[in-house]
Amino acid sequence: MELRRPTLADESEVRAMIAEFVANGESHVHGGFWPGKIFDYEAWLSSNLEAEMGLNLLPNFVPAIQFVSFNEQGQAIGVLHLRLRLNDYLLEQGGHIGYSIRPSQRQKGYAKEQLLLGLQECQQKNIKQVLVTCDQENEASRRTILACVAC
Repeated sequence: MELRRPTLADESEVRAMIAEFVANGESHVHGGFWPGKIFDYEAWLSSNLEAEMGLNLLPNFVPAIQFVSFNEQGQAIGVLHLRLRLNDYLLEQGGHIGYSIRPSQRQKGYAKEQLLLGLQECQQKNIKQVLVTCDQENEASRRTILACVAC
């Protein structure tokens, strides 16, 4: 698996992944942020760069990096949002990392691999203590987080 910032060349793969999330009824995806029904890919890439630099952030948002994970065949299989710092809200909900795997690729070990890569990114960004949270009813995410803690 490769975890990296998406590029213009990834547009069709990222769009296919987003369409799969939406078709599965997942309009809110942990680790991914794209506005509304009209998705302007180039504007999304620009807003990702701005967010990473802390520019034009929405209220209560913090600087963050948007990653997409790709499998060996180049298919976009997940998203990971790395927040570079925390505010009061993120200390309670969200933490440093939000992540999701596209529905057709779940239960294949990708979530753990993606989260481990995200934790490596935290080390590279000198984030010494990483907060990763999940919803109480999200047993799969709980198990993923605990598996990564054990690594």
